[in-house]
Amino acid sequence: MTRKKEIESWMRSLQTSITTGLEQLDGQTQFTQDKWDRSGGGGGITKVIENGRIIEKGGVNFSAVHGKTPEKIGKALGFEASQLFATGVSIVLHPINPWVPIIHMNVRYFEMSPNDNHQKSTYWFGGGIDLTPHYVDPKDGGLFHQKLKTICEQTAPDFYPKFKNWADDYFFIKHRNETRGIGGIFFDQLNEKSTNLPFNELWRFVQEVGEGFLPIYSYFAEKYAEKQYTEQHQKWQMLRRGRYVEFNLVWDKGTKFGLDTEGRTESILMSLPKNASWEYNFLPTPGSPEANSQEWLKKGIDWIGYA
Repeated sequence: MTRKKEIESWMRSLQTSITTGLEQLDGQTQFTQDKWDRSGGGGGITKVIENGRIIEKGGVNFSAVHGKTPEKIGKALGFEASQLFATGVSIVLHPINPWVPIIHMNVRYFEMSPNDNHQKSTYWFGGGIDLTPHYVDPKDGGLFHQKLKTICEQTAPDFYPKFKNWADDYFFIKHRNETRGIGGIFFDQLNEKSTNLPFNELWRFVQEVGEGFLPIYSYFAEKYAEKQYTEQHQKWQMLRRGRYVEFNLVWDKGTKFGLDTEGRTESILMSLPKNASWEYNFLPTPGSPEANSQEWLKKGIDWIGYA
């Protein structure tokens, strides 16, 4: 089995294991499956879950695409004419209960091969996982970041601080001057050259990130799924979902990459919630739980200190 086929096979199995685990966790609904083909080569499987006990809407995407590199992508990466291969799994879950956080995870592999001998082939890994609570509990933030730190340190001691800061910068809604949530880790273009680590160690790191998703999400879902909430809590949840939509449509590079590579629009936009809202110049009441949560939406917080 070639390296590309091995990675593609693992990504496919990750989608299966996570969707199976989420169905068991939710206990009320199941994923629907939608297989699709990309006109330029390859395709994927989009699995969507809706109207569950815990999850209002969520998606777990698998894709493996190949073919001629779109001109826009090739120019951005300095490849005039090349072939690409990209595979990965992407997850976004929007819960029913406002006390349960939104969660996102993505792991991916990208490889480019030139059409001639004037350039060298290149590859890299990318991905990350981040948490977007509607109501921020710093102890939850500390626990979440500690779990990610543990995963990172199994590969390299500098991964967590580097990737944590990267997530702070990436998951930042610039036009709102606030972070999307409490961050997590984000990494891109990881290879031997950028890390001085061999391929196998980087590949194992990406696998550990992917395998860490389900136990992390299960903890928060089980902790808060039955907690009582009010109409005010739901109103705030809808507004925070609105911020999530703004980030994904305005700033998210994954959304832009998917559209630029002629990806499947329905699969790319599965990250959007079923319902969201916007209010003109909304300001939470000072001292309220909503205002307190807003105060935590900043870069550079040492979440480990709250674990």
